Amino acid sequence: MKVAVTGATGFVGSRLVERLNAEGHQVIVLTRNATKAEQAFPNSTDPNLEIVAYNPTQSGAWQEKISGCDGVVNLAGEAIAENRWTPERKQSLMDSRKITTQKLVEAIANANPKPSVLVNASAIGFYGTSETVTFDETSAAGNDFLAEVCQTWEAEASKVKESGVRLVILRLGIVLGMGGALGKMLTPFKLFAGGPIGSGNQWFSWIHRDDLVSLILRALTRPEMEGVFNATAPQPVRMAEMTTTLGQVMNRPSWLPVPSFALEAMLGDGAKVVLEGQEVLPKHTLANGFEYQYLTIKPALEEILG
Repeated sequence: MKVAVTGATGFVGSRLVERLNAEGHQVIVLTRNATKAEQAFPNSTDPNLEIVAYNPTQSGAWQEKISGCDGVVNLAGEAIAENRWTPERKQSLMDSRKITTQKLVEAIANANPKPSVLVNASAIGFYGTSETVTFDETSAAGNDFLAEVCQTWEAEASKVKESGVRLVILRLGIVLGMGGALGKMLTPFKLFAGGPIGSGNQWFSWIHRDDLVSLILRALTRPEMEGVFNATAPQPVRMAEMTTTLGQVMNRPSWLPVPSFALEAMLGDGAKVVLEGQEVLPKHTLANGFEYQYLTIKPALEEILG
């Protein structure tokens, strides 16, 4: 295949590009920072890997690169839980998904020949948060800011269907690998100061990064896969169980909680991503026949942490 990838230097995108490249596919890396991409991919001189600098919020010559691609994977979007949600920050979080997707769909509409599929990221924030409700792909959208972002993001991606292109939307849970959210949780455990974040009762719906990459590849190659799929493992856990298991795997105590007010002081409204959660089940994903390599949290953490 020939596949264009946005967000290619990110936590998920970099692993996806490595996997595509290793399997002999041609990859077009669409990146805001070509130098960063060249550093991220030491094999950037490989003829099957093309790095294209682009401004994701503007039309441009980069859009011509979509012509002749078999598939497009859109993983672009600013990190959600790294800064306080000022009005400006919230607008930036929205635009980095909405406008980027608009421009990508525009490129697909004008492509000749067109790709056959767009695999577009979304997030389980679509459902809102709850400690008591279980969500699957048929559940209604929530009504908070993240739910609004996800709905807008998915609505823009859905316009690609007007061009006759198959659309797969993957609502990502918390992606576990060396780095990302897990990387931020490791430091207090290494210092023997780990423990549950907030109440510990909030749900932690997760997926191993390698399973997510396999799911993306399945979405690219299986014509019968269309619509919305939750990219979460079949067995979500409460935050308290997550941190207890992490402590066991690291052979560290896990009794010192991180109080809610500490995160709220740092992140403001952005702390909701960590302090609130949702129990999300991948019913459509399982029904489609996807086989997870990591079904439960402990084997996933053991593989990641060695």
